[in-house]
Amino acid sequence: MIKLFNTLSGKKETFKPLKAKTARIYACGPTVYNYAHLGNLRTYVFEDILRRTLKANGYKVKQITNITDVEDKIIKKAQQEKKDISQITKPYEKIFFEDLKKLNVEKVEGYPRATEHIKEMTNLVSVLMKKGFAYQGEDKSIYFKISKFKNYGKLSGLKKRQIKIGARIDSDEYKKDDAQDFVLWKSAKSGEPSWQFSWGAGRPGWHIECSAMSAKYLGLPLDIHAGGVDLIFPHHENEIAQSEAATGKKFSRFWIHGEHLLINGEKMSKSLGNIFTLRDLEKNNVSLLAFRYLLLGTHYRKKLNFTWQSIVASQNSLNRLYRHISEFSTKNPPTLKLLRTNKKLVEKYGKLFLTAINDDLNAPKALSVAWEIIKEKKLSNKEKKELLINFDKVLGLGLKDVKIEKTAEIPQKIKDLAQKRELLRNNKQFIQADALRKEIEKLGYFIEDTATGPVLRK
Repeated sequence: MIKLFNTLSGKKETFKPLKAKTARIYACGPTVYNYAHLGNLRTYVFEDILRRTLKANGYKVKQITNITDVEDKIIKKAQQEKKDISQITKPYEKIFFEDLKKLNVEKVEGYPRATEHIKEMTNLVSVLMKKGFAYQGEDKSIYFKISKFKNYGKLSGLKKRQIKIGARIDSDEYKKDDAQDFVLWKSAKSGEPSWQFSWGAGRPGWHIECSAMSAKYLGLPLDIHAGGVDLIFPHHENEIAQSEAATGKKFSRFWIHGEHLLINGEKMSKSLGNIFTLRDLEKNNVSLLAFRYLLLGTHYRKKLNFTWQSIVASQNSLNRLYRHISEFSTKNPPTLKLLRTNKKLVEKYGKLFLTAINDDLNAPKALSVAWEIIKEKKLSNKEKKELLINFDKVLGLGLKDVKIEKTAEIPQKIKDLAQKRELLRNNKQFIQADALRKEIEKLGYFIEDTATGPVLRK
């Protein structure tokens, strides 16, 4: 039994798909004009854990994640670089998928692009116009009239709130009846991409694409709509309004939101220069799965503070986990759902893991069960590895790919550097000690700091 915190109700609820055994999930995807930063990637990893947990419980998953390939920021960048928007979006879309692969995020069933679903969006806008939920402004753009939708604010708990200037539309540029109304279709402008529409040439607003594509590929109501907390208002609130106004159906049964990633205790921003991507981790010789391990250590509904110290600690923990796995031997493992063995202890740990992850995706607790297994003296190495590899179907840390570690002779030069580092650490000269650690890593070795002292490994 899976329990998920539903933002719509403000409490944990037992989840079951509406139709048979297939969970239909819509998750907001990237706006492809730049690299996804670590905060964005935290959201995609939490959604991956959700997906894997549903599958571990025997459900099939049909998930759609959209690609926003036409939007104000994309157009602005294209104009600055004097390029077609596709010349901006295609390279970053490719990089986005590469980033997901590096983090062991599973491919979902569909990644529809906004520019390939204009017809579905204009059809939805037409329905809203005919039903009186939308109107054409002085600038010929089409807006959703919030005052006509009685339940506006039911997701965020806000009945009235102004859309932030500059967030997704320019309030001075688009003329509407009420400052809180949001744009569905933006009238054509010189130098911007546009499509023909009976109400006037233009391009879709940001919110309408998700309503149109989710309905086309998944049908309504959705089982789950997922995304980051920053999307609750106005994006998800607006999705609900336009979808339910047009169809008369509930848009999504569950709304699941992941919290922010902070950098050294502060929100990421360009002005602070603290926006990091996977490329920054790679430059610092950090395993990207160590970043995934770091994310698993904090519940998805809690803010997570990223520091370079925390990622180094996660790297050390993941290395220890890999070392333990390499020391175990196993045959092909059974399924995660029920480890088919007569050994009650193995079954006990299998249930403990599922109970933890089924409790609103409690990855930190599930991860602690994995470490309990490593310490369990009553389990054989074979049983431990079988359990851990099965758990990794949810955790996604690449445990099944860990190769048997062969003992390697450590060169004297490396040993000397490690000894100097330890002396510096004892003298609290941590900056110099860290510089030596990086030098050792560049030479193909790493230091694992354990409770009994540092251990050198190739």
